[in-house]
Amino acid sequence: MPQKSPPKRPPPFRVLAAVLEKNGRWLIAKRKKGDRFAGLWEFPGGKLEPGETPKECLARELYEELGIRTRIGLYLGSVCYSSPDFAIELIAYKVTHLAGSFRLQDHEEVRWVSPSEIGHFALTEPDKLLLEKLLAKSALEGT
Repeated sequence: MPQKSPPKRPPPFRVLAAVLEKNGRWLIAKRKKGDRFAGLWEFPGGKLEPGETPKECLARELYEELGIRTRIGLYLGSVCYSSPDFAIELIAYKVTHLAGSFRLQDHEEVRWVSPSEIGHFALTEPDKLLLEKLLAKSALEGT
């Protein structure tokens, strides 16, 4: 009897993450209850929709979720995370806050934290991987 191959996994969700920096601190946001990553912290952003560029997605998500207008800057890198239920490709860009006061839709709280403090927060697994990459990149660049 031929062996069955394991079921094909769907492609990873492509999710954008904003690395907003202000006075040497990064913005992180705590997910609301009832969410896949409820109560955990993340770099704000959201899922790429069909027909959008990554930069368009990130600008849209930051306006919808936080009420802010931004300028999307340099690509900072991406990481992949897989669990038994889903897979995510988390893609990060450096972002500048241009206008708007924070209005929380999908988050309970936002905080500005230094890169050295951020590891003390309970981050989502994909964001932990992204943080490791960002900190390694900063160390290599001497920033």
